[in-house]
Amino acid sequence: MINSGQPPNRSAFAALILGNIFLSFGPWFVRMADTGPVASAFWRVLIAAPILIGIAFWVKRGQPAAGGLPWALFALSGLLFAADLAAWHTGILQTKLANSNLLGNSTSLFLPLWAFIATRSLPTRLQGSALLLALLGAMLLMGRSFELSTANLVGDLLCVLAGLFYTFFLVLMAKVRTTHVPWTVTAWSTAMTPIPLLLFAMADGEQLWPTDWTPLLALALSSQILGQGLMIYVIGRVSPLVMGLSLLIQPLIGAIIGWIVYAENLSPIDWVGGAMIGLALVLVSQPDQKAA
Repeated sequence: MINSGQPPNRSAFAALILGNIFLSFGPWFVRMADTGPVASAFWRVLIAAPILIGIAFWVKRGQPAAGGLPWALFALSGLLFAADLAAWHTGILQTKLANSNLLGNSTSLFLPLWAFIATRSLPTRLQGSALLLALLGAMLLMGRSFELSTANLVGDLLCVLAGLFYTFFLVLMAKVRTTHVPWTVTAWSTAMTPIPLLLFAMADGEQLWPTDWTPLLALALSSQILGQGLMIYVIGRVSPLVMGLSLLIQPLIGAIIGWIVYAENLSPIDWVGGAMIGLALVLVSQPDQKAA
């Protein structure tokens, strides 16, 4: 994954924003599903996998073979993504929706931190300002509804753990994306995910079979096919800082969903927080000039 001061190209930046918008609907569909939380993650990837594999083969038709697929890396990515989804879906039901949205996207901190450590560099003035602005905006946005308490502790920790797993997953996908096209990476990393999720759900004694397929179909389409597909497409096309900060779009959209669906009012402070996140994304999409 690149880490340069150059702005992302417009198509990659648009795909990044759109991918986060689709992913933002995930917690809502998880709450609507009548299966267990890990079981909903299982159906999310199982429904999406054959569609993604079909798209991958269709996109590659007529093209010369790119060599063998890194099956060991795909298997590891499937395990990491399964751990991410299992922890986050479980955490969504054990904490407040605002907490799950914000803490579940802790990758917004972990991913840039990994990039700065990996490249042994410090953020530039513009990067640091954008990161601080986005974090302050997220705190304002979730400030009234975010609540740390012993009642939410297990769910909160699961959501943070999910963010850590997702960071490792994205780092691994960045490695695979250097040699393979996005649809291939999305398809086979998804295909490796259902089995560990099924084992997790069975070990937890969850209800596996749904009575209403609508939330699960919506979850597979929005979060896995469109959202995750677009996120993997932009890996290597934007810096880890831009990708990390973009994840804060999800709490913002989640708050808007709560406003529309559950009549959860948004105060002027919430709108200011959302605007700060938007401004931070505008900043990191611009050329970064280091101070002399």
